[in-house]
Amino acid sequence: MSLNNVDSERVGQTVAGFQANLDTARKTQRVEGVWNLAPGQPQFTARLAISGGEYVLEADQPPFLGGGGTRPGPVQYAVFGLAACYTATFVTLASGQGIVLEEVRTAAEFDLNFARVFGIADLPTVEEVRVTVSVRSNADEQTLSTLAQLAKERCPASYCLTNPIRLTPTVSRIATQTPPRG
Repeated sequence: MSLNNVDSERVGQTVAGFQANLDTARKTQRVEGVWNLAPGQPQFTARLAISGGEYVLEADQPPFLGGGGTRPGPVQYAVFGLAACYTATFVTLASGQGIVLEEVRTAAEFDLNFARVFGIADLPTVEEVRVTVSVRSNADEQTLSTLAQLAKERCPASYCLTNPIRLTPTVSRIATQTPPRG
């Protein structure tokens, strides 16, 4: 059964599978991309594997950060990811409770301080993330408020932003190709 564009039956099957074998709840998320060295092109391109095949994303820093501003910047994708993930969590929770949503709009934003990025000052890069979900529904305010709190607690993107997560950077060399002898 689909409610609010969420296949609740499929979600229920997924949850039951996770409950039966908790190890199956772990899913690796991977993005592998290439920095484009050619001027006038988006700076970063990645091909993401999705259930239906592949999707290409491109990012370009705004001009004040040395890019061309031809595509969303990396931080815009981060805010988009938060908005999409938080909304998906909110709507999935509502659908699981049989709550009909007539319209859902989400705004996510934060203020960036580039002082740390450029080594100018040791100030927080981001101090607060604001998410506003606007809903048209017959559900009462308490129910919607509870859904918003549960979405905050359960949204994977929200978790990533609000909990320390170990970042393990690695740099490896790409082998230099030698021209064929001939």
